[in-house]
Amino acid sequence: MAYQILSFLLDIATGLLGGACLLRLYMQHQRIPFGNPVGRLIFALTDWLVLPLRRVVRSVGRWDLASLVAVFLLELAQFTLLWLIAGGSVHFGGVLVLAVFGVARLAVSGITALLVVAVILSWVQSNSPLASIVERLAAPILRPFRRMIPLVGGIDLSPLAVLVLLQVAAMVLAELQRQVLL
Repeated sequence: MAYQILSFLLDIATGLLGGACLLRLYMQHQRIPFGNPVGRLIFALTDWLVLPLRRVVRSVGRWDLASLVAVFLLELAQFTLLWLIAGGSVHFGGVLVLAVFGVARLAVSGITALLVVAVILSWVQSNSPLASIVERLAAPILRPFRRMIPLVGGIDLSPLAVLVLLQVAAMVLAELQRQVLL
């Protein structure tokens, strides 16, 4: 039971910090200014990890690879700690694989959360500064689907289609992870 509790708490901490790093990566790619409350929160949560990594890991185009490496290192630290507590019975290569899949799962979860927040904000508070940031982040993901899926009764169903695809991607990732680790 103690292992489950520790695993749960590590998953929450890694999810929050890793998600913030992924959001930083995506916000910088989309050139969204960080002077807003969301940007300031992201900087406050991630600067301690991303800024030192920038001395070693350079950006490629608009992609801040230091943020991506930070997410991987967080996932690697989480799974290494759990591996050590469990007795290190599996080869450490399995921990590296788990960290890679952890980053992918976190990206799928982050996009899912972004779309859910975008949909909710479009219904209740579409004129807030947060809504404009979330819409700017969600728009590139939704744009191809909005071209293919017409409005139904004035309602945009493209977020629903993307959410379904994200759930399928999560299932595929889980199955790939299971097959790789067997």
